Amino acid sequence: MRFFLRRKSKLIAVLIGIALAGVPMGAFTLWVDWFIGQQGREEVQEVAARSLALADRRAARVIQALADLARRGIDGCGADQIEALRRGNFATTPIKEISVIDPNGNTICTDLGVPLGLRQIVSSHPLTADGRVLIEVMRLGDRRESMIRVRRTGAGDGNALAALVPTELFLPLTAGTADGSGVKALAITTRDGALLSEGGDTQQDGPNDKDRFAATAKSDRYNLVATVSLSREQVAEAYAHLHTIGTVASGVLALGIIAFALILPARRRGDPVAELERALRAGEFVPYFHPVVDITTGRLRGAEVLMRWRKPDGSVALPGTFVHLLESSGLILDVTCALMRRVRDEVGAAYGPRPKLKVGFNLAASHFADESIVRDIRDVFEDSPIRFNQIVLEVTERQPLVNLTETRRVIAALQGLGVGISIDDVGTGHSGLSYMLKLGVDVIKIDKMFIDAIGADRNSATIIETLIELARNLRMDIIAEGVETFEQIIFLREIGVRAAQGYVFAPPLPASSYLQLIEAIDPLPKASLNSASGRAAIEGARPPAAA
Repeated sequence: MRFFLRRKSKLIAVLIGIALAGVPMGAFTLWVDWFIGQQGREEVQEVAARSLALADRRAARVIQALADLARRGIDGCGADQIEALRRGNFATTPIKEISVIDPNGNTICTDLGVPLGLRQIVSSHPLTADGRVLIEVMRLGDRRESMIRVRRTGAGDGNALAALVPTELFLPLTAGTADGSGVKALAITTRDGALLSEGGDTQQDGPNDKDRFAATAKSDRYNLVATVSLSREQVAEAYAHLHTIGTVASGVLALGIIAFALILPARRRGDPVAELERALRAGEFVPYFHPVVDITTGRLRGAEVLMRWRKPDGSVALPGTFVHLLESSGLILDVTCALMRRVRDEVGAAYGPRPKLKVGFNLAASHFADESIVRDIRDVFEDSPIRFNQIVLEVTERQPLVNLTETRRVIAALQGLGVGISIDDVGTGHSGLSYMLKLGVDVIKIDKMFIDAIGADRNSATIIETLIELARNLRMDIIAEGVETFEQIIFLREIGVRAAQGYVFAPPLPASSYLQLIEAIDPLPKASLNSASGRAAIEGARPPAAA
């Protein structure tokens, strides 16, 4: 009888454990679905706004080029006028051909001087509100690809000017999202729905709107609309680890409940936030240093600190796998402070005798909610070999700052200590240029997206040059991120960029390797080696034997 009672109690314990584990599993699943939905909506809204901004800028350049030619009276096919058309084409990035058009819309001549062939207007729509500029979809000869023609309407029976632009130039260079997932479909249309250009995977899986996220952005200047569609599956793939964490956590929770019911020693594991708290207590979040180099002299300017999670099994996890939970749980504040203390202890001795070296830390939007970060900086570095003016705090554009007024007050307090403020990922996030103008920062970092496009898209060079000029006018320093080739270094140096970081110099390094790099590039003067303080600095800069 006792045997059957024990069997029954164990069965009840198992059933209770499974039932109770299902509650947090269901809640976690709902939260993951909500989180994926939030991320998907933000992604498509960001891509739609960026795509429309690009189309607006390119349309404006084409319209301005045609207007400049019209003001000079260019409306014929004489040799001088053809030469003027060629110069206008060469000076305007998206234009591939400029032509003179008769009142019926037929092409008379072009700047290319080649046989015209058959030109068919597929559709024509007003581009500007006054209707004086048209945007037309054209079919050239037997080519399958369409072209966009921007045409000024002529005065009376006179000729007019038009410019041909490839449809793909109205789309961004990449239609990818910030987390690496691809855009399902991206289209530029008119307000009445006429298709002008499209990219990405335009084959829809079905009419069910619940399976994808969509966003639309309408231009305030022109008859242009950007529409972006991203499948839920693509976003879910980027955060599949959350489902795994939830499943593992729920399973461990069920086992814990069962073990407790059976009076067995057990320890609940798998709660992702609790695991992060345990890792924080164990000191498993470690700094890696991504060097910043002066590309005019080859000297080391310092490094950006990147967080890594070195787990007990020896594996190293990148921030993308856990930083969302750190931020949503509020642990990011404590982890950042712990990371700063570790940087102080590991490289402080090397930084003390090298006052020109900088060390940068990435901050989340929550760091600027109040002045806690000011107190943390003061407590960690006040008696440290690392001076306040050697510290740079990086504000990322990828997360919006909720209260710019409070953020500006916190930044002013940090700058009062001597700390520098940098904007990371400039040009890719929520703020545009507003952070540069409103926050009073000291450094801007050009995003890798623009560096990658060097040599492939002339607009990238224009954007970088514009940022450099703006930084100079605002007395800011500028750093290029993601530099991977010597050709990029040469281009950046020629246009006035002095500092850069990227794998062409070095990957993110653990503290021991970074200290060796400092000693190799910026050794202490020999005279200081004979002094007690110099020897102490050298000994403190050497990595411990365990590293």
